[in-house]
Amino acid sequence: MEALIRLSASIGIFLTMIGWERISPRRKLNISLRQRWSVNLGLALFNMMIMSLTLGGIAYLSAVHAADSSWGLLNQWRAPVWLSSIVTLLFLDFALYCQHILTHKWPPLWRLHQIHHTDLEFDATTAVRFHPLEIMLSMLYKVACIYLIGAHPMTVVAFEIILNGAATFNHSNVYIPPAIDRKLRWLIITPDMHRVHHSTVPVETDSNYGFSISWWDRLCKTYTPDPRFGQTTMPIGLNAYRRPKDLSFSRLLLLPFKPLKRG
Repeated sequence: MEALIRLSASIGIFLTMIGWERISPRRKLNISLRQRWSVNLGLALFNMMIMSLTLGGIAYLSAVHAADSSWGLLNQWRAPVWLSSIVTLLFLDFALYCQHILTHKWPPLWRLHQIHHTDLEFDATTAVRFHPLEIMLSMLYKVACIYLIGAHPMTVVAFEIILNGAATFNHSNVYIPPAIDRKLRWLIITPDMHRVHHSTVPVETDSNYGFSISWWDRLCKTYTPDPRFGQTTMPIGLNAYRRPKDLSFSRLLLLPFKPLKRG
């Protein structure tokens, strides 16, 4: 049931965002949707299949096991559900922020994470452009965090929905009036804020690591407010990978096992 709830929410949010992109786009996309979406959505479907055969549902099941075994800090303190839920949501969001930084700084993880950054455009499908090995490692890291904090099972489901929804939203090619965007950034990651993270300028790529809550980037001084070349003209992707023909589905799956390029 929890998998059905998460899937339904994911599809609903995705359809909403791609509809918004069509009505009010932020940037003009120069690469055809068919070319990019076949890769991005192909990776998404492939990852769903791999996860369903391996680690599917493990986050929720880990939370159930932690609760039944009284494992984790919150299960030791017996905090009220409302308080433990808030603490869990904040803790998991910060934990993934830290993990995101590590995927950029540690070469073995960057080999996997670079697949996400090789997208030459930026829209809702970019949110699901990940190598399956990164998805699996990220899930195992999340499980460790769930056991550590003693997350309530339904809070884990809520977090998964929030995380997926936030990622789809902040990767979307949607126009939000700048005045509204600036206000929203004090709480959540907006598309304009996260787009900076997908810049080809290294100092911008190494900033704005947050997933849903914008506080961590500000508190940890990894926040970049605006890209050097402007939101509508900034180049997207990695300098080392600029040819669309080199970014096919099969080549992206093999990319982590090839010599690492920087640039």
